Amino acid sequence: MKIKLSILFLFSGFILLAQEPLSLENLNEFKDPSENWKIVGDVVADRNITVHTHQDPAPAILTKKEKRKLKKSKETLHPIHTEPGTGVLFNDYTFTQKDHLLSKWEHGDIKLEMEILIPNGSNSGIYLQGRYELQIKDSWGVMNPTSYDFGGIHRNWEEEPSKKFLGITPLSNPAKAPGLWQKVKIHFEAPKFDDVGNKIANAKFVSVFLNDVLIHSNVEVPLPTGGPISTEETAMGPLMIQGDHGPMAFRNIKYQLLKESGVTMTNLSYVTYKGDFKGLEDLEAAEASEKKSGKLIDVNVVEEEDRYGLHYSGSINVPEAGNYIFTIGYTGGISFSLDGKTIATNNSTGAQEELEKTVSLTAGDHAFTLINIKNAGWRAPRLGLSISTEQTNPKTFHVYDSYPPKINSVSPILVNAEATPRMLRGFVSFGGNQERLSHTIGVGTPKGLNFVYDMGTENLVGMWRGNFVDATPMWHSRGDGSFRPNGAVLWTFLNQPLSALSDLQSPFPRKGSAPEFKSGGYSMNPENGLPIFKYTYKGVAVENRVYPNDKNTHFINEVHFSKIGEPNWYYKIASGKAKKLADGSFDINDHQFYINVLSGQEPIIREVNNETELIIPVDGSTIKYEIIW
Repeated sequence: MKIKLSILFLFSGFILLAQEPLSLENLNEFKDPSENWKIVGDVVADRNITVHTHQDPAPAILTKKEKRKLKKSKETLHPIHTEPGTGVLFNDYTFTQKDHLLSKWEHGDIKLEMEILIPNGSNSGIYLQGRYELQIKDSWGVMNPTSYDFGGIHRNWEEEPSKKFLGITPLSNPAKAPGLWQKVKIHFEAPKFDDVGNKIANAKFVSVFLNDVLIHSNVEVPLPTGGPISTEETAMGPLMIQGDHGPMAFRNIKYQLLKESGVTMTNLSYVTYKGDFKGLEDLEAAEASEKKSGKLIDVNVVEEEDRYGLHYSGSINVPEAGNYIFTIGYTGGISFSLDGKTIATNNSTGAQEELEKTVSLTAGDHAFTLINIKNAGWRAPRLGLSISTEQTNPKTFHVYDSYPPKINSVSPILVNAEATPRMLRGFVSFGGNQERLSHTIGVGTPKGLNFVYDMGTENLVGMWRGNFVDATPMWHSRGDGSFRPNGAVLWTFLNQPLSALSDLQSPFPRKGSAPEFKSGGYSMNPENGLPIFKYTYKGVAVENRVYPNDKNTHFINEVHFSKIGEPNWYYKIASGKAKKLADGSFDINDHQFYINVLSGQEPIIREVNNETELIIPVDGSTIKYEIIW
């Protein structure tokens, strides 16, 4: 468990800057941009039309007569449309205009995030330092991604074995459908060199998140990938966006240049204790076993697996005023004080967690104490301390064996669908940490499409690709009855989707406020092994079937009614800003997902209580629509 708490002690008014937004009002932050790079207000890419990319043959040179004949013979399809304005960086790729884009500034270690819109079939890449490519590619629906897919670390094309790098595959594929905005977050560490220029550490992707799913963790890249600005590795280099593989759009680009920490620790000493301690206060009267000085924090100095106490003290020197993030990992109980003020404490004997505290400090020395007890034989001894800022990488002040990385208190309990669909009843937190739903069921399919259905409101509330669920919160120890979707979830909306409305300004009822709404459980569909959810509303029997489309890329929601109900019945199919597209489908929430009605009804866009909704009049016929993400 990781607890994030922020406390600002006002020793100083200086606040470190957060991530710096890269201005997309113009192209001034880029070096000599070519004409294929443009600033626009929005990009709309038709998900059904494949764009031209570098893999297509160059168009033939036609005479004027041939061009006129071609124009008459067929209507030209335009897969991408742009709108005037600012805020979006667009690569208007053509066979003759396809240059890369380089930042004017250079970076070493960096945290970088952005949103990317990939047209159907397109391809690009983000090159850290202009040398290490994170692949950008339309990889929607790819079951087994490779280093060539979205989020892969691309290979190079060297033939000599010592210079060859074969690329690194992402851990999973949470990529969305073409034409939707997708989030990428990168923490990159540049290669390191000694004073005479010898490389002493490889470039590293500390972490990469795609649509909030971790796809790389502490991955070293020993050599530049294919297509770099140079094969010579350096400490600094520009950010480069590939321009010669296909059209692509970017927005909300933010970065934070990082540097090595200048924090130091001096005058470190420790006192060890042995005994059956019940709380931190027990150490006050305990007899010390050993008193010594040390260089780094090391829980192993107690020479015991359990029933011990440890008291470290020393001085932390910070080179400049600012906010410093202290991360303390431990088992047992803990107390951490700085300049006589308690910063973090947990008076336990058997806990295991990582506490993170932010403290504002002046430049100079700050006395600290770190006290740890443990009286829990099932826990391994662990104690670690690291310090960072928003502008520096974490610096550890413990030996490796004292706090190895990525320790877990329990092994995760993962549930996956294999040859047949799987279902799991339990609690789910809508949106990850919002309202807790108590009558939900998770459904996983063998092809990796999964959803959560709320039987309290008979509503499809979330869906994701990849692995099914993490049931650790439900089944570990006494459990809390909940499970977590194991992927990037597209959450829909809360409450009952079917209702009789007195007028188009009336809201849909909240859960439990419609007495004529009764859940009827579910039966199993023998054709696909998926549940058919059943309920009644005002005497009308309703069946709801959720199943993957034929290509297994997204879900279809199908709602059947036993008869025509009363007038003014409506069914809500989406919540959020809706824009109708040329093919009749709807773009929801500024290119976050699509809704496409298959049953012929014409949806209504309305706004109620500051919420935009897409609703369908109910006349007793089947409602069938796709949710594409």
